[in-house]
Amino acid sequence: MIPTSMKAMVLTGHGGIDKLCYQDVATPRPGPGDVLVQVTATAKNNTDRKARQGLYPTKKGEMTSFQMGGKPTFSFPRIQGADIVGRVVAVGEGVSEARLGERGLLDFNIYANERTDINLTPDYYGHGADGGYAEYVALPSDQFHHIPNPELADAELAALGMCSYQTAYHMLTAAKVTAGEHVLVTGASGGVGTALIQLCRIMGAIPYALSQKDKAEPLLKLGAEVVLDRSNMDSFLERTKAATGGKPLDAVMDLVGGEMTDHFIDAMIFDMNARSTYPRLSIAGASGGNISEILWTRIYLYQVRIYGVSHGTREEASQLMTWIREGQLKPVLHGAFKLSDLHRAEDYFVNRGSNYLGKIVIVPDAQWPEHGQPFAVEAS
Repeated sequence: MIPTSMKAMVLTGHGGIDKLCYQDVATPRPGPGDVLVQVTATAKNNTDRKARQGLYPTKKGEMTSFQMGGKPTFSFPRIQGADIVGRVVAVGEGVSEARLGERGLLDFNIYANERTDINLTPDYYGHGADGGYAEYVALPSDQFHHIPNPELADAELAALGMCSYQTAYHMLTAAKVTAGEHVLVTGASGGVGTALIQLCRIMGAIPYALSQKDKAEPLLKLGAEVVLDRSNMDSFLERTKAATGGKPLDAVMDLVGGEMTDHFIDAMIFDMNARSTYPRLSIAGASGGNISEILWTRIYLYQVRIYGVSHGTREEASQLMTWIREGQLKPVLHGAFKLSDLHRAEDYFVNRGSNYLGKIVIVPDAQWPEHGQPFAVEAS
C-alpha cells in the first residue's frame, strides 16, 4: 500500500545546508503518462549544491539558477536529486500496468518538446520539478528506463546516472570527437570526468586525464591513457607533449576553467601543421573559476571551436541506457549516505579528501539496509 505521506529532504530557499529540511510531505500521485517510483537510490551531483547556493548566474552579480527557457523554474520548496533509481509502484492514465515492479533509471531532463536531437532550454528533475531526495517521485514513463541488469546494485546504477554521463557524452558529441583522437579530460576524478574516460574508450578516442597525482592508479584502471598531475601547470605543455608523442591534443573536455583554460588551448595549438581537424574545447564546468582571461586573437586565428555544454538530448540518453544494459559502462561509486543524513553528505562532498573518486549516492532511510548499508560511507 502506498502511504499518503512520505519522508523527503526539502530545500526551502537559497543558502547553506540549513535550508535542507528533512520532513513529511504528501506522497505524489502519477499523472497521465507518468509512473510513481519508490526511490531506492539517487546519486548526488555538484549541481545540487550549486543550484542551492545560487551559483548558476547568467548575469554578473546575479544570485539565481539558470532559466534558459525565459523564466525561473527553480522555486521553493523543492526536492532535489536528479539521478533516480527505484521501482514502479503505480502508473498513471495511459501507462501499461505491465510496468509495475520494473526497476529503472531516470533520464533526468525536463524537455521543452518532443525533439530527440536538440535540447535548447535545459532543465531537470530536482530543479524545475521535484526529484529523488524522497521516498517516492512521479516521473514521465518514457523517461524512466527499465534497467534489469542484476549485476548492478541500485546504488551502482544510480552512480551511472544521466546527469554526469549524458553531460559527458554531449561534450564529446558536440565536439565531434572520433576514434583515434587524443582527448584531455579535466576534473577527471569526478562524476563527469570518470564518465568521459569510459565514453572515450567506447568511442575509440584516447583519454588523457588531468587530476591529482594520488588519483592516477584508479583513473588508469578506468581507462585513462596517462594521468597528468594538475598541481604543476607550469610544465603542463611539456608533459602533455611527452604523453602524446609530441602531437597536439585534438580536443579538451573542460570541467575546470579559470586560469587553466589558456594552458588547455596551448596544448591544442602548439603545432597546427600536425593537426587534421580544428582545435575543440567543450566546457561543462568551472570548478577552477568562473572567469578565464583569454586573448581572443588566439581563439579566432587558431580557429578554436568552443562548445558550451549543459544537458544532452533524448537520443543521447537512449544510447547511454543501451550501453548500460550491455554492460559497457561501469559504475564509479564512492559510497552511500542515508537521506536523513544529507547534511553530512554535503559536508563530506565539499571537504572530500584525496581518497575521493566517483559518486555519492543518497538512499531513503527505509531502503537503507538493502540498498545503502553495503556501500555506507563511515563517519569520520
